[in-house]
Amino acid sequence: MADGTPARGVPRLPDGTPARGFPQARGGHPEQREAGGGWGEPRASGGGTAGVGVPIPRQRRAPVPGPRQDYIDAFVNEEDDVFAPRTPASAHAADAYASVADWSVGSPAGSGSGHDDAGPTGAPAPGRGGKGRTFTGIAAAAVTTVLAVVVAGQVADDHGAAGVQSQSAGDQARDVRDSASRADGRAPAPEAKLLTYDEKMGRTYPLGAGLKGSGKFDAVPGIAKAPGSGQKFTYRVDVEQGLGLDGALFAEAVQKTLNDQRSWAHNGARTFERIYSGKPDFVITLASPGTTADWCAKSGLDTTQDNVSCDSAATERVMINAYRWAQGSETYGDSQIHAYRQMLINHEVGHRLGFNHVTCDKDGDLAPVMQQQTKFLDHDGIHCRPNAWAYPES
Repeated sequence: MADGTPARGVPRLPDGTPARGFPQARGGHPEQREAGGGWGEPRASGGGTAGVGVPIPRQRRAPVPGPRQDYIDAFVNEEDDVFAPRTPASAHAADAYASVADWSVGSPAGSGSGHDDAGPTGAPAPGRGGKGRTFTGIAAAAVTTVLAVVVAGQVADDHGAAGVQSQSAGDQARDVRDSASRADGRAPAPEAKLLTYDEKMGRTYPLGAGLKGSGKFDAVPGIAKAPGSGQKFTYRVDVEQGLGLDGALFAEAVQKTLNDQRSWAHNGARTFERIYSGKPDFVITLASPGTTADWCAKSGLDTTQDNVSCDSAATERVMINAYRWAQGSETYGDSQIHAYRQMLINHEVGHRLGFNHVTCDKDGDLAPVMQQQTKFLDHDGIHCRPNAWAYPES
């Protein structure tokens, strides 16, 4: 037209410049095309302006200096090998990956590099010029980068993995045991059964006849109330340290035995209460043979003969010989160890209550509880039967 504006074109000034400046592409970058159809060839639409209808591609960032620019330059100039050895001054700045790709150059002997100085063995692959070496270097650098990322990820996940492993270690161990049990057809081993009071009292326990302990005692914790309404006696249970016997079992046996109607609590005459602190009427003491002898000697009694127990009347202690408690006696045998322990308690506490030794006077009768049944059952041609109680017929 007369003003210089094409009929269907862009308005222009008289000097040919578009009236509103040059058209701008999205993103602030001018549109550009590369040989080879990277964005596709422009299409003409029925004689219209070329390029109309061509989709605008994702914009590329401007090249930045550094190794990536070296890659681009390598494609342009085949003779410029970005991985070729350089002088120390330029290698550091321009060849960041030379140590990865340049396998053909070995370290000088004795360089102290810490690596094998020999290059790769075997016949070399046919040379493909600088571009071939470039591809090799790029591939090596890419592999190195991928490995670094993988290792970093593993390190980052290590803490969580370690926690899971530590939390599940016990479950894994149980699974192994359970799998082994199922694999050989055997059922898992049953849990150990807790023994009852009677089962514990029916067993013997290892303890030497010549043992002498430390002479130090521990009171068995806890209390056991007197169950009756008769004359009340309080007592404490002491166990010598280092015996390896069940002190709680011993304390339970004392309480049950003394308050049995066949014992000194017969017909409500007496009742017995175990205490832990304060001053008791007496202390029932389970001690080694050597310590028992020491305490009994304080009251003029010799327990070394026949290794027996005693009531040390000059002291607060009723001494129960731990060897006899653990092993019993020939007069009762292992099968009656429970009854023998009841007899020991009743006999020695009987002395504390003021009863003296007696014997059976008729063949075949039960021996009185105050008979020295650890030493003998038969005397003067009379056979006595073992008996643990003051009132056995109750």
